[in-house]
Amino acid sequence: MRFGSGLALLSSAALLASGCSAFSEDGGSASGGSGTSVVAAFYPLAWLTERVAEGTGTEVELLTTPGAEPHDLELDVQRTALVSQADLVVYQAGFQPAVDDTVAQNAQGSSLDVAALAGLLPMDESAEEHGEHGEHGDEDGHDHGDLDPHFWQDPVRVATVADAVAGELAAIDEEHADEYAANAAALREDLEALDASYAAGLADCERDTIVVSHDAFGYLEKYGLHIASIVGLSPDAEPTAAVLGRLQDLIEEEGITTVFSEPLEPALGESLAGDLGLTNGVLDPVEGLSDADSGEDYLSIMEANLAALQTANGCR
Repeated sequence: MRFGSGLALLSSAALLASGCSAFSEDGGSASGGSGTSVVAAFYPLAWLTERVAEGTGTEVELLTTPGAEPHDLELDVQRTALVSQADLVVYQAGFQPAVDDTVAQNAQGSSLDVAALAGLLPMDESAEEHGEHGEHGDEDGHDHGDLDPHFWQDPVRVATVADAVAGELAAIDEEHADEYAANAAALREDLEALDASYAAGLADCERDTIVVSHDAFGYLEKYGLHIASIVGLSPDAEPTAAVLGRLQDLIEEEGITTVFSEPLEPALGESLAGDLGLTNGVLDPVEGLSDADSGEDYLSIMEANLAALQTANGCR
């Protein structure tokens, strides 16, 4: 996700769907409180931080606006100031280079890099695909190394990160340490229930392979899925003829009926589905909200994704 070119900070449209707080146009929390301040780099991190901080007066700022692609985020002067002034910055090293640089150069408070905490998995890709990423990674700013950054597709990993955020906040704001711990425990219950729903809901299906736009769903393989993507980690990349040919063969061999597109980058999935006469489904990578006023949040989007997967793969 990326911000627009103007210097305006997060608007009220950047409301996190958890309902904990809205954001004012000048970048401050609409609550106007004076509690602990947290900056979260992109939506899943902001959502889990809001859940952990609920009821404590802690203010959470989201750096990446809804409707924008998180990989492309650039920070203007005012957002850099938010990072500098925050008591805690929650980010993921390697996912948004501009945030990495700003945290290293400007953060004055604590910072929590969730990359190691989440137990990132190695990318599962062919040598050809890895070479294609290497050719373009430096120039497009999407060099993620050999690890898949999309850990939030696994609810249990989200719970682990939330526990760490609770610990960081408790160290900064000891007065509310018990609330942070209790909120993290309640959140873990919700996330473990979501994990169980995925395991049960995908256990008995006619097919176990899905075709997606970009390689953002690898963590779903824990539920027995096989993921085939049109492009790699960068959603704005262009697919090669060789990859498209292999996908067409796979679709025919596996009897795949659906190609999934994404709310923020729908063109790739829509194009392939149209070319092959297949159903075009929607699978949200949950990197950011496409519409902040939709009433959706991480949990509801993940539940909608599960329903879409069950329909596409004929699950019972």
